[in-house]
Amino acid sequence: MRPLSGSGVLDLWERGVSLHPLDRGLLLLRAAEPCRDEDVADWPLGRRNRALLDLHASWFGARLHAWTSCPACGEKVEFELDARELAMTAQSSHPQDSVMVGPHTFRLPTSRDLAHIVALDGAESAAAGLLERCRVGGPATADWTGEMLEAVEERLASADPLAETRLALSCPSCPREWDDAFDVGRFLWAEVESRARRVLWEVHTLASAYGWSESETLALSDARRARYLEIVHA
Repeated sequence: MRPLSGSGVLDLWERGVSLHPLDRGLLLLRAAEPCRDEDVADWPLGRRNRALLDLHASWFGARLHAWTSCPACGEKVEFELDARELAMTAQSSHPQDSVMVGPHTFRLPTSRDLAHIVALDGAESAAAGLLERCRVGGPATADWTGEMLEAVEERLASADPLAETRLALSCPSCPREWDDAFDVGRFLWAEVESRARRVLWEVHTLASAYGWSESETLALSDARRARYLEIVHA
């Protein structure tokens, strides 16, 4: 897996800043392994998320430090995860490519499937549209009941546990406890964006001090660039 250089992070940020969050995650995976024979958009979501966790561990380290707000009082709630540990604990011991619920067979959803239904209005219609798109066997149905949706979602979650990561959280300031989804693609992109902003600041600072161009500044190693910044601010 390629290391993330200063010029590399700026290139990724510039290419992804205007993309949908789904496409940003795929952009990062394609950049990390540009010679894949298969399209990462067709990977099951769990495989995609596991690769994104591995990518975070490679580029930024395994420690994921994040925060959210308590839905009751608005207090900032911080939490930490280990990318490699999360990828391992959520891995199914019996991987499956499809599941059966009643007379229906469903393949595991992919990023391409999510992109297809992202414009649908309403959570229930989107869920039904996703399941219909992933149905590969069984009679067609025009009416996905809540019970049917729940049953299929449970089977898919069991077959691909890293497709969605939900965290049990509690507020340090009030009794509120809740669970929330952790979107590894959005989190990794936030790290990329933060690193890109820092690199741009470094380029600006050193260009102002020494008159170097962006390419000249980025040609320096991270350690040497950091030392020059120390000199500038001394």
